[in-house]
Amino acid sequence: MPDARPLMMSAAERLADIRAAMDLACRDGGRPTDAVSLIAVSKTFGADEIWPIIDAGQRVFGENRVQETRDKWPALRARQPGLEVHLIGPLQSNKAAEAVALFDAIHTVDRPKIAYALAEEMARQGRRLPVFVQVNTGAEPQKAGVLPQDADAFIAECRDKAGLDVRGLMCIPPAEDVPAPHFALLAEIAARNGLSGLSMGMSADFPVAIHQGATHVRVGSALFGQRPRPA
Repeated sequence: MPDARPLMMSAAERLADIRAAMDLACRDGGRPTDAVSLIAVSKTFGADEIWPIIDAGQRVFGENRVQETRDKWPALRARQPGLEVHLIGPLQSNKAAEAVALFDAIHTVDRPKIAYALAEEMARQGRRLPVFVQVNTGAEPQKAGVLPQDADAFIAECRDKAGLDVRGLMCIPPAEDVPAPHFALLAEIAARNGLSGLSMGMSADFPVAIHQGATHVRVGSALFGQRPRPA
C-alpha cells in the first residue's frame, strides 16, 4: 500500500503517483477510473506548501478547522479559481455559519444539532451544500460519528426533517483494525439508504477503500509528507 512519499519527489510526481494508484485500484475493482475523487488533505499545511499541489493540477482539498480555512483559503481561491474545499473535521454548531460560507461540502454531519444548524445557515445564506453523514463504524467512544445502528434514522432525519442534501457517508476506521470490514459496513448502510457517496480511505488504505466502493478518498501524508506540527 502507498506510504508517505519522499519529500525529494516533486509535488507533481507525488500527485501523479497517487492518481496512478487510484486508477489501478479502480481498474482492479472493475470501476471507471473517474469514479473516485481525490481530496488532498491540506490541514496544518501553509499556502506555500499547498500551492505546488494546486499547480500540479489538484482542485479538491480537505480541511479540519474553520479558522484555519478562513485564514489561508480565500487568497488561494483568488489566485486559482475553481478550487473546492471540503470540511473533513468535526464541526461545532457555533461554527455552522462560517462553515457554510467557507466550504463546498461537509463530510462530518454526525448529530441533529449540527444538521439543523447547517440547514438553518444554508437557508439564510442561500447555499445548499452537499453533506455526508459521518458513521462511527468502530463505535469508538472518543471518535465523532453516529453509531451504525442509529445511522438509518439519522440519515432520514437529515433528509426529511432538516432538509439537507445528503450525498453519502463518511468513516474513519479504528487505526488498529483491518479497514476493509469498516468500508464494507459503510457501503452497506449507504446502499440501503439509497446513497451513492462514500468518503472513505486515507493515505495508507485508499486502494482498499476504492475496492469497497469509495467515491472520495482523503489523502494527506502521501501528498504533503508527514505533518511536523499538530493541527
